[in-house]
Amino acid sequence: MLPFRARKEQPAAPLPGFKLAYPMVSADGTRAGFSGVTLGRSSIYGVTADAECAQGAQHKSPSRWCDCGFYCLHDPDDARALSCDPDYRYTVMLEIEASGRFMRFERGLRYARQRITAVRVGFCGCGRPATMLIKAGLVPPGWHRLSGTCAACTGHRPVVPFSEFARLLGGPAVTADDITPLGRPVRAGDAAAAAAPTPSLDQVDRDELVPVLYAEVALLQARLDELQRQLARLTSDQ
Repeated sequence: MLPFRARKEQPAAPLPGFKLAYPMVSADGTRAGFSGVTLGRSSIYGVTADAECAQGAQHKSPSRWCDCGFYCLHDPDDARALSCDPDYRYTVMLEIEASGRFMRFERGLRYARQRITAVRVGFCGCGRPATMLIKAGLVPPGWHRLSGTCAACTGHRPVVPFSEFARLLGGPAVTADDITPLGRPVRAGDAAAAAAPTPSLDQVDRDELVPVLYAEVALLQARLDELQRQLARLTSDQ
């Protein structure tokens, strides 16, 4: 029996999506961009970019036999929830339009080309909405990683206003995200609540934990789906 082959999609317009990335500014302060959260951390991309294989291979990206390519999620709440992971502490959420070659997964896409349409900066470490960006590290060489901060926590450190970062990008608007990672609008008491001791797992509403944990496995699920397709193809050839 021949394996089922899905009909090739040919969308009439770019596909919308949401993803996390690290905001970056060049050491000389003349350029801005973003780096990925996993394999793409060593590469900087701008408002429009084409995916390249992080392993240096010459195949078209994304390839079914490699994990290269850009990744995005369909739902902005999934991206916000993923930002709760400590490994993604300094990320911002990008709204993108995906085009070119792409592979569809249950909760997102892996694709070849993107255009960033909006940048949403989350919260300062104190729990207040961020109002500007500060330099958080020098990685990779020649670039500073930025993180969102509120005015009260800036101190004497040099800042990059949202408007300046948008100007260096040469494209999309950069704004504060007014939604919490659990999908609720920011309220006046959120900052005070964030400063309170972190409750234990038994004290946290289980219904609130579900979307956070679900988003954290979304990218892992995408890779598992790809491995299952590869296995099905290999076994069908025997």
